[in-house]
Amino acid sequence: MASKQPGSVKEYLDGLPDDRRKALQVVRKTIKANLSKGFKEGIMYGTIGYFVPLTLYPAGYGGNPDQPLPFLGLASNKNNMVLTLMHFYADPAQDTWFRKEWAKTGKKLDLGKGCLRFKKLEDLALDVVAKGIARVSAEDFANKYDAVRKAMKSNRKAKKKSKKK
Repeated sequence: MASKQPGSVKEYLDGLPDDRRKALQVVRKTIKANLSKGFKEGIMYGTIGYFVPLTLYPAGYGGNPDQPLPFLGLASNKNNMVLTLMHFYADPAQDTWFRKEWAKTGKKLDLGKGCLRFKKLEDLALDVVAKGIARVSAEDFANKYDAVRKAMKSNRKAKKKSKKK
């Protein structure tokens, strides 16, 4: 049986065990204190999300004008908590900067392509997370995302052309 999707950030947090709720509340406070103007908070994909609203990026995520452009995700999973940093996909320079700054902290980094996993709040270098979030404006993120989508579309067209020859 599928579990009920939370209707609000408060509802999402209220559904967590105390230790997870407290940890995510601290991360959430850090995100909100460092998030540039233009981003909005809400529930996306069943978790806490921060996104570029359709009023700023009407094309929408993946070209879907009903879906705002996701920037960050914050979730509690079965084995850990996760901070999803979507801007790493659109801007490898941000990923490189983040990894270098994190290394300076001496903390172990559990990061996939954009999913930063942690078991407890002390595992996070919150100052690096804060700086990484503050480095990106909603407008810059949307522009970078748009450029990446256009480049991918152009690459697909070029591959199709070369296959026809």
